[in-house]
Amino acid sequence: MIYNNFVCGLFCDLHVYYFSSSNWLFILVRVLLLSSNGFLGQVPSSLRNLTKLTQLQLAHNKLTGDLTSLLQNRTSLVALDVSSNEFYGTIPSFLFTMPSLSFLDLSENHLSGSLQIPFSLPNLRVLKLSYLNITHQLDLRVFSSLKSLTYLDLSGISLTPTSVDSDINFAKSLRVLLLSECNLSKFPRFVKSLTNLEFLYLSDNRIKGNIPLSTCNRTFLDVLDLSYNNFTGSIPPCLGNINIVNLRKNKLEGNIPDEFHINASTQTLDVGYNQLTGKLPRSLLNCTLLKFVSVDHNAINDSFPFWLKALPNLKVLTLRSNRFHGPISQPYGPLAFPKLQILEISHNRFTGSLPRNYFKNWTNPSLKPDDEEKMYMGDYSSDRFGYEDTLDLQYKGLYMEQGKVLTFYSAIDFSGNKLEGEIPESIGLLKALIALNLSNNSFTGRIPMSFANVSELESLDLSENKLSGEIPQELRRLTYLAYIDVSDNQLTGEIPQGTQITGQPKSSFEGNLGLCGLPLEERCFTEKTTSIEEVEEEEEGVLKWRAVAIGYAPGVLFGLAIGHVVALYRPEWFIKSYVGSL
Repeated sequence: MIYNNFVCGLFCDLHVYYFSSSNWLFILVRVLLLSSNGFLGQVPSSLRNLTKLTQLQLAHNKLTGDLTSLLQNRTSLVALDVSSNEFYGTIPSFLFTMPSLSFLDLSENHLSGSLQIPFSLPNLRVLKLSYLNITHQLDLRVFSSLKSLTYLDLSGISLTPTSVDSDINFAKSLRVLLLSECNLSKFPRFVKSLTNLEFLYLSDNRIKGNIPLSTCNRTFLDVLDLSYNNFTGSIPPCLGNINIVNLRKNKLEGNIPDEFHINASTQTLDVGYNQLTGKLPRSLLNCTLLKFVSVDHNAINDSFPFWLKALPNLKVLTLRSNRFHGPISQPYGPLAFPKLQILEISHNRFTGSLPRNYFKNWTNPSLKPDDEEKMYMGDYSSDRFGYEDTLDLQYKGLYMEQGKVLTFYSAIDFSGNKLEGEIPESIGLLKALIALNLSNNSFTGRIPMSFANVSELESLDLSENKLSGEIPQELRRLTYLAYIDVSDNQLTGEIPQGTQITGQPKSSFEGNLGLCGLPLEERCFTEKTTSIEEVEEEEEGVLKWRAVAIGYAPGVLFGLAIGHVVALYRPEWFIKSYVGSL
């Protein structure tokens, strides 16, 4: 088999690679991989000369044009991937008559028209048609003829309600089903018969009602994403059997089931933005693979989960906006999570102070991902499917939902609680920390100079506390610091003058009556004005000292002269009279 894979820079013209019909060797090419090369413009017509192609990959470029002329009469194609481009026109109907076709990905293009799938694709295993310009509702029953199908992605395509609520006889081999943003209002009825599903993705719909208990009766389910829907009722008691559980932004209520069995496979648990109550389930300790826990924006009433430090792989813990209470420092030693990189506990009811060694036992995350790790945190992509965790983070003063969070990202957010006392000096040990938010608490004392050691810090928010003293001048060494807010404290002195600090808005320093210097308008040093009375007093004082000096000098000289004469001519008298008196 002849194999070609071109590599290009950021963007380049595909026409520079001339697929000449006179090049007999090139005509024999069977596999052509051009994905993610930055190609733009139309595909050259000379590409049609590659009549022997069985695999063609053009994904993730900026290619345009009509696919019909490019793909016509390619009866030997086994795999075709033109996803994430700018192809337009109608979807070529002859694609669904290629008997050898096993992999077809047309997703994320401007293709339109009707989608008619005949019974002549016996070998098709992977079909991805997400986010096309198909304006009419699609009937799911047209896919029941694909008996070899293992992967189906129709995200972004509106589906007919009758087909969603019917018992479709899908292929038993179906492993991955993605129906995100398909305008669903009911849980698809046919899903209960897909007993071999490994990945079920129904996010961003309008699905109402309870989560079916049938989701628990699946031996192979790895990923369950029902986020951004209108599910109500309680959470099914089978989460420990699923690797990734995302139920975020629904209307679920009740407790999180305390049903995580020993050696549970759960790695991600995201139940944020619901109406959950009760306590965190202690059986989470059985999930030794757990990396990501997010229960934010619920009504959970519990103390700080120190016990989660026993989880060896936990990287993200988000408890924001609940009713957690009590201290966040242990009475028997500093806090220690072996791999924790993101701790988000803002807007709760935590109280107490933090000891000086609070951050002593925190393991600093690596500044570079390990060779075995993926680039993004929570990336569970594999050959079968791709999935990434998303995080709600406050960064540079803004709350935002972030996907593709780099594996070395590290953040702490304690804002909106009732913490008091001094900020621990041990914060300086977290050299890889990127974002820190301690705002809206009651911290007192000075800003620790050890902040200057947090060399990767990009975002620092200490606003709305009771901090006093000066802002350490050493903060000028934080070259990556892009955002700082120390407003509404009791700080004094000059603001450290450096481009990364003086470039901040005035609002970042307002509310401190003793602060001066840029970017505030208050100057730190003003010229002293001397009054006429002060000048006259100073001149009078100078004249008095001059008079004393004039009278003092002759007296000294006269005394020295007399002493010299007496000592010279009457030495015995001088010795007896002066030395004897000592």
